[in-house]
Amino acid sequence: MKLEKAAPKYMELAKWINDQIQEKQLHAGQKLYSEKQLQEMFGVSRQTVRRALGLLEQEGILRSVRGSGTYINDNRQANLAKRMRVSVVTTYVDGYIFPRMIQGIENVLLENGYSVQIAFTNNQHGRERTILKDILSRDEVSGIVMETTKSAIPNPNLKLYHEILKRQIPVLFLNSFYPELDIPHVSLNDHMVGYRMTKYLIGMGHTKIAGIFKLDDLQGRIRCSGFVDAMYEAGLEIDDRNVLWLDTQDVRHMEKQAARVIERSASCTALFCYNDEVAHGVLDIFKKAGICVPQDISVASVDNANLATMGEIGLTTVTHPMELLGKKASENLLRMIRDPFFDANYEFDADILERDSVRRL
Repeated sequence: MKLEKAAPKYMELAKWINDQIQEKQLHAGQKLYSEKQLQEMFGVSRQTVRRALGLLEQEGILRSVRGSGTYINDNRQANLAKRMRVSVVTTYVDGYIFPRMIQGIENVLLENGYSVQIAFTNNQHGRERTILKDILSRDEVSGIVMETTKSAIPNPNLKLYHEILKRQIPVLFLNSFYPELDIPHVSLNDHMVGYRMTKYLIGMGHTKIAGIFKLDDLQGRIRCSGFVDAMYEAGLEIDDRNVLWLDTQDVRHMEKQAARVIERSASCTALFCYNDEVAHGVLDIFKKAGICVPQDISVASVDNANLATMGEIGLTTVTHPMELLGKKASENLLRMIRDPFFDANYEFDADILERDSVRRL
């Protein structure tokens, strides 16, 4: 056998041994090849073999028995629990809803003696890939809290997630999930979000309701499904011309969507926006176009972020638990570290906070 030249030989040997364990070629409690056998198998020095074995022993993957040899550790889960470090990855670092979520996550982890390693993807798959590869190369965390990146479109990083799962490192998704992966998530009940807000608008007398949803995040699609169910349940028709789909770049530059927003909502008395960021941009578009909220059209959204109260009109919105969601995510991840069979899925109910952006017809 030959080792690759991209990394130090001892690292490659350590990776090969770990891969053999993950692929069940080597089993818990089984005696590993002797140092001499490994030297001959890979054509490396005794020092290289000892350095690789030492690294794996330090990680708790192997254990050395004096006078007997080296064995595969029979408790990888216990080793993960001893690492006392958790990686927390969210999409953004800005002052929308993320600081309070991170605060909730940190509070629980720090109280339980864990250090927190924080990173941000900026909602880009390339950045997500870099972070995942770094986590794998370091292999030093006992668990990962991960916010999904553009969860509604094909993800090129699924193999990296499979590698993390193969190493038995617990992963918990935040705010959404990847349908292709069997990984638990803690989030809002996004179907309920769309359903309840639409029911609220219907209860306020609105029958012609437009919607703006996020195209590349799964939350957008699920919230739209709630919107659709509420409309059909009330016996109301949905005109495709009143539904607008935006991606991440569109939301960052809402001013460029002005014509589409006005056109899609022109025949409606109410507009349900994917979140407060979208709604804030919509309010600005309507103001510049001389469209009065809520007199000409009511606007409702999701999250109850600071943006909901920053404009002249306070937004009626679905509240986001933010800090409580982060707290729940941390608590469930810690349960997963202790018990790999724990069902960590949890979705928060949707509550509506009424302000001035919606009027009763």
